[in-house]
Amino acid sequence: MNLNIYRTIIIFSIISFIVLINRDLNAQIKNEKYTIVIHGGAGYFPKDSPGELKQQYINSLTDALNIGKNILVNGGTSIDAVEKVINYLENNILFNAGKGAVFTSEGKHELDASIMQGKDLSSGAVAGVTIIKNPISLARLVMEKTDHILFVGKGADDLGILFGVDIVPNSYFHDSTNYQKWLKSNLPKQQGETVGCVALDQYGNITAGTSTGGRQNKMPGRVGDSPLINAGTYANNNTCGVSATGIGELFIRNTIAFNISALMDYKGYTLKQACDEMIYNKLPEGSGGIIALDKDGNYEMPFNTNSMMRAVANSNGEFKIEIWK
Repeated sequence: MNLNIYRTIIIFSIISFIVLINRDLNAQIKNEKYTIVIHGGAGYFPKDSPGELKQQYINSLTDALNIGKNILVNGGTSIDAVEKVINYLENNILFNAGKGAVFTSEGKHELDASIMQGKDLSSGAVAGVTIIKNPISLARLVMEKTDHILFVGKGADDLGILFGVDIVPNSYFHDSTNYQKWLKSNLPKQQGETVGCVALDQYGNITAGTSTGGRQNKMPGRVGDSPLINAGTYANNNTCGVSATGIGELFIRNTIAFNISALMDYKGYTLKQACDEMIYNKLPEGSGGIIALDKDGNYEMPFNTNSMMRAVANSNGEFKIEIWK
């Protein structure tokens, strides 16, 4: 082999090795900063609700927040924090996601979820699943194990079976109390109780996720914003992460989640300015709200409804649960 070619190969190999080492080292740099925000839905939760019910929601949001915070405090990733927080909320009958999913007009359950990582914009989502216990976990597998982003209906259910996620009969979501409410009502359930989480981990990575049972009495096959990247969920390490809750059709039409990031990226808006613009100026009153955080750990939780279940914890020592303004 020509000596010059041999030297070139050696030099290239050394440079490549150094680049890989530096990349791995940089990936492990921790800044000790983290933030996590959670929502349990925006809508109308009366202030005069029974004290016991209020406390149940507060306790559940506290438990969820502690799950995510503990992962982040111990150097865990934002995607693990988001998935585990939403798993907890999906398994909680109080929220319109997973176990607490509302009914379609046929008296069945169709669930949606999505997740997105800000470090590379990788995304995964499922819509209209009927046998998946934790849709957010299947959404993550779509992101990590397929070349696609969104699976729907039977195809999504079959994928869940293939990947070995927890499978349940559709009757698993059939809570008797919610069923009685459905039987007595010909009106859609007040928007809300969709769940979401956005987290910034100590490595500077943002992840956003959203999960829902949709709208009460929705037409079979209806899909809202929760499983749609850019509408109900968005994350970009350079700007922010967002999870939305409310009237999905409005969030889809106005591409709410992405536009918050776009205002920051293209117009130089702060996180607060971008969130306020979309929630208070772009959307009509009573349409919903969002949770969001930026690359520096700043957070916003605006809503234009009566209430929004929400919670936040960060490395500055904040830990709070709120329902009303």
